[in-house]
Amino acid sequence: MRLSEVHPEGTKVMTGSVAFTADDIIRFAEKFDPQPFHLDAEAARQSLFGGLCASGWHTCAGWMKCFVPYWLGEMKRLAAAGIEPPKLGPSPGFRDMRWLRPVFAGDVITYFVTFVTAKDLESRPGWRINTILCEGENQNGEAVIRFESKVIEFP
Repeated sequence: MRLSEVHPEGTKVMTGSVAFTADDIIRFAEKFDPQPFHLDAEAARQSLFGGLCASGWHTCAGWMKCFVPYWLGEMKRLAAAGIEPPKLGPSPGFRDMRWLRPVFAGDVITYFVTFVTAKDLESRPGWRINTILCEGENQNGEAVIRFESKVIEFP
């Protein structure tokens, strides 16, 4: 079975949600993005954001945190139905990453994936490059992140 058969073009699927706490935001920032508006609530209040907010990379990592368990569950679901799930490999990259609005401490971000298209690789028969749209929105339904990712599919 191909990914395009599991999720036809344009099918948007919710993969999960992540609650962003102040402690989580600070912990991530200390390790990966030590800017004052990610590390210190008072400094964040004085910034253009007006409050402690997550790194865009943290928001993106939240997408992956939801997608991987979602896809593992899909693989189990298909296998239980007697269907061989698509074999997906790593992503060769992404494009057009947009952090559309800040993710503040206390926000809950719900993530989605939409299958966009697939292209067969002439150099590797049976292999494809799938394009997926990756998105997240806050508890108010406001878009916070959007990017397009490529995913390898192989026989």
